[in-house]
Amino acid sequence: MIKKEQNPPLGEPREAQEWGNGFSSLFRRWGRPATDLDAIATQPSVFDDPITLEAYRPPPQFENTHRFDPAARWTWREEKKIIRKVDLKIMVWACIMFFSLELDRSNISQANSDNFLQDLGLTTDDFNLGNTLFRLSFLSAEIPSQLISKRVGPDIWIPSQMMLWRIVSLSQFWLSGRKSFLATRLFLLGFLQGGFIPDVVLYLSYFYTKTELPVRFAFFWISNYVADISSAFLATGILRLRGVGGKAGWRYLFLLEGILTLVVGFTSFFMMPPGPTQTKAWYRPKGWFSEREEIIMVNRWETSKFSFVFLTDMCRVLRDDPSKSNMHNREGLDIKMIWGALIDWQLWPLYVLGLVHFIPVIPPQTYLTLSLRNLGFNTTETNLLTIPSSVLGASLLLASAYFSEIIDSRAGATIILQLWALPLLIALHTFNQHTPQWVYYAVVSLIAGYPSVHPIQVAWTSRNSYSVRTRTISASVYNMAVQAGSVIAQNIYRQDDKPLYKRGNRDLICITSMNIVLYIGTYFFYRYLNARRDKVWKTWTNKEQREYMKTTKDEGNKRMDFRFAY
Repeated sequence: MIKKEQNPPLGEPREAQEWGNGFSSLFRRWGRPATDLDAIATQPSVFDDPITLEAYRPPPQFENTHRFDPAARWTWREEKKIIRKVDLKIMVWACIMFFSLELDRSNISQANSDNFLQDLGLTTDDFNLGNTLFRLSFLSAEIPSQLISKRVGPDIWIPSQMMLWRIVSLSQFWLSGRKSFLATRLFLLGFLQGGFIPDVVLYLSYFYTKTELPVRFAFFWISNYVADISSAFLATGILRLRGVGGKAGWRYLFLLEGILTLVVGFTSFFMMPPGPTQTKAWYRPKGWFSEREEIIMVNRWETSKFSFVFLTDMCRVLRDDPSKSNMHNREGLDIKMIWGALIDWQLWPLYVLGLVHFIPVIPPQTYLTLSLRNLGFNTTETNLLTIPSSVLGASLLLASAYFSEIIDSRAGATIILQLWALPLLIALHTFNQHTPQWVYYAVVSLIAGYPSVHPIQVAWTSRNSYSVRTRTISASVYNMAVQAGSVIAQNIYRQDDKPLYKRGNRDLICITSMNIVLYIGTYFFYRYLNARRDKVWKTWTNKEQREYMKTTKDEGNKRMDFRFAY
């Protein structure tokens, strides 16, 4: 057992240092002094105390155990260099993969500007049904995909998924009517893409701490917007191929973008190492990180305001979250683990928010290109006019992620979407046939360019799950809730309500108002849980607290020394 007094000195608390690393170093907390790059960066954590060290020591089967060293120390300069390398090696490719997913997922919007529905003899209700099937198949694949990913590893399963859906994406060139549209475009494609996002979220958690993930998720979802912008520009040129070989332009759009993303899927097999200490391969004999860098990655410490009451800090990869060593990255989940995660009622409020938070903005966003065509814009103008909303959405996504860190409140940052949408939906509801087309375009574009809080809520759910067992399932359940909300949203605008969708907009206003109440309720729900645990914890002596941490059978967010983020 390592004695506490034998360990080298620790660095100053994180609050006294520069806020953020890598991507997040683009932003700083106001008034935060600059970092002394040559000072010790290692932060206090549960591994400083001999009792809690043994309680949280990683088991032998954990893939990073051979780099675990509670006495390891390093400087801020070393830490920042490693985080930049992880950002470039891991995060950038994750964004490229999501970019390719969104190309395949969103190009139907550009196809709509090229008379896609008319060419296949479809109505807008058929379009709604197709989107509903897509979301249903998407969410039905979430948990099965996570089970496979945990068994074989996300580094194997994610590229395999990508290759499979690329083949289906390419086959859209031969769509012939309603049946092939529903089966190929929206059922098979949705099922094969369904587990991608939670699988990548799990994969990124192998490399980043909980305080780093929200901003990384923000950049991850920005690749969504970059794909939408790129797809609009690509469509502007590709759709001009209408008539070549007697084929519609949208067929070439599906074909060429499918080939592009197929290359990304194949390359992903070589760009995704299993974990921080497993980057060596036959095609990468030296790996990405040195032994020293691997030690720092596994042992780097982070201060967290929402961590243990007793020591107030948790650890990086392992030490930022000691529960990460509870499962090997090739260890599967059993029925008991799955059921335990599903009945974790303390995460249910976040699942409810996942279900409802997107509903107010999805119908106007989904119908943006159809609305622009109805206003009299041609195919090229329609695709170019979708770009401003994507640029606005990407900007507001980053702003909301930064805002969540400034105010240190997840509920306070995520309620912004509802406050943004409510006045715009009220304005949209008042429009009539005589409303100028540019006024209508401006309001709908502002709705479609909403501040996405999805990355914050994904990180929020991951943070409040705490254990890897729960986090693996909670990421899927949360994303299933989001997709279920999308199913509801896709059926709010109906054929008999067009072209102004007065009834649909009225429903969206009511849902937005309800959401505001739900966010406020979730804030006080987690405050209450923390206060109740604080009350019990403070009645215990230091000896009783230490004994609890050493002997407790409680896991994850059930531990009395765990505090929920809100």
